[in-house]
Amino acid sequence: MNLTFDDETEEFRAEVRDFLASNRDKFPTLSYDTLEGFEQHRVWDKVLFDAGLSVIAWPKEYGGRDATMLQWVVYEEEYFKAGAPGRASANGTAMLAPTLFAHGTPEQMQRVLPKMASGEEIWAQAWSEPESGSDLASLRSTATKVDGGWKLNGQKIWSSRAPFGERGFGLFRSDPEAVRHKGLTYFMFDLKADGITVRPIAQLGGETGFGEIFLDDVFVPDEDVIGQVHNGWTAAMSTSSNERGMSLRSPARFVAPAERLVAQWKVDQNPAYAERVADAWIKAQAYRLHTFGTVTRLASGGELGAESSVTKVFWSDLDVALHQTALDLRGADAELYDHWTEGLLFALGGPIYAGTNEIQRNIIAERLLGLPRK
Repeated sequence: MNLTFDDETEEFRAEVRDFLASNRDKFPTLSYDTLEGFEQHRVWDKVLFDAGLSVIAWPKEYGGRDATMLQWVVYEEEYFKAGAPGRASANGTAMLAPTLFAHGTPEQMQRVLPKMASGEEIWAQAWSEPESGSDLASLRSTATKVDGGWKLNGQKIWSSRAPFGERGFGLFRSDPEAVRHKGLTYFMFDLKADGITVRPIAQLGGETGFGEIFLDDVFVPDEDVIGQVHNGWTAAMSTSSNERGMSLRSPARFVAPAERLVAQWKVDQNPAYAERVADAWIKAQAYRLHTFGTVTRLASGGELGAESSVTKVFWSDLDVALHQTALDLRGADAELYDHWTEGLLFALGGPIYAGTNEIQRNIIAERLLGLPRK
């Protein structure tokens, strides 16, 4: 693998680096899982959008700049190296948007994507239900056909951005006679529509960026169906692969904290933690190289498939290890380092959301290794 960047890519890197340095004062200072922080992040999304740096790999007609996937990785490296924040809009830009590019209509893309890229509309993911988490195919929320559209009923839970966002996307059972993943349809819907109630869910740190969504005869027009009716599972796999794989967790999200961890260890060079620090740093670099390999494959026409389950297990375990090691290294002073403490609280959810790591290991065993289900 050749990791030498051409002049155009290096010029782009310099552009991103200079922009972030000159706009550091506009970085959100609060979590997007609080109302005030959420609005800060919405403003930041607009700043990026106006600079042509919100969704660089998208086509220009939807707010992007037709950047290559290699430029996307370089952008992410500079973004997180600068200490810039995670994006409140990521549910839309990293999960729903790839699904629309693969299964949406031209009208849907023109209507949805520019507002998504600018932060005008921020999306909640509405996958899990009280009895259907990682086993998404067992969901019970329903969609009933009516004149001009559908009526949605049911309950979704652990919906990120739901308390503060404008719109949601998820699967609903449109054919009650079908079983499991058959008979599901993929919908977009308005979180402010009649019949929708959103209840915030408090997280470990007290933030309320997750919520429950209750749907009672919520009307959704036909134009908000993604892909084919009763075949939403196919479209949903595009979303879940991106959530589990590269798009949700770019390597820069781990390389930057790994570098900070090494710098922290160098202060007193406690030998008891040398191996753990080195292990975290090596794994962050390995993930970076893995991502370049993925970029190469996708640029050659490949797709994210079951391999995304391997990626998801790797980055979620690494995220926990990075933050736990940093806090252990600080000892009694650990709670004084808010960014590590808050990071650990968030990282602990990684092995659970986007499909639990236990489910991911089953997928790896069955689809990649060809092992029997029993």
